[in-house]
Amino acid sequence: MTLLARLKPLVRRTVTAAALLRRPMSLGVRVFLAEEGRVFLVRHTYLPGWYLPGGGVDAGETAAEAARRELAEEGGLGVEDLDLFGLYLNRRASRRDHVALFVGSGIEPLPPRPRDREIAETGFFPLEALPADTTGATRRRIAEILEGRRPDPLW
Repeated sequence: MTLLARLKPLVRRTVTAAALLRRPMSLGVRVFLAEEGRVFLVRHTYLPGWYLPGGGVDAGETAAEAARRELAEEGGLGVEDLDLFGLYLNRRASRRDHVALFVGSGIEPLPPRPRDREIAETGFFPLEALPADTTGATRRRIAEILEGRRPDPLW
């Protein structure tokens, strides 16, 4: 093995560590959408379980813009209204990861998009019969919204 080949992993880890030290926090978004007693969920190809649609906020993008973009990309849906419900710390991802949860209303189907490799399935599910592998955090956020509870600060 050449010296360069042996140094590549060390350089990669150093660059990653430096990026984490310079980045004060990361911000993601999730969107709760419900209609007729059903909630919209997505299943990713790279993670187990069902989630509220969402993803990362890109540079120069507001959290609401990211929520609308992710909803369009992952679910082919738009919304008339989008309200911030809560801001959470996601310690499972990192000590710097935060998630803004929005509640959308006035669902609007968007023109079909080609399927990508990120989303395996999407669907509206009855609130009383969510898929068995819906994540715990997703279930807690749904309960907070539906029961009118104050958001827990931890995702």
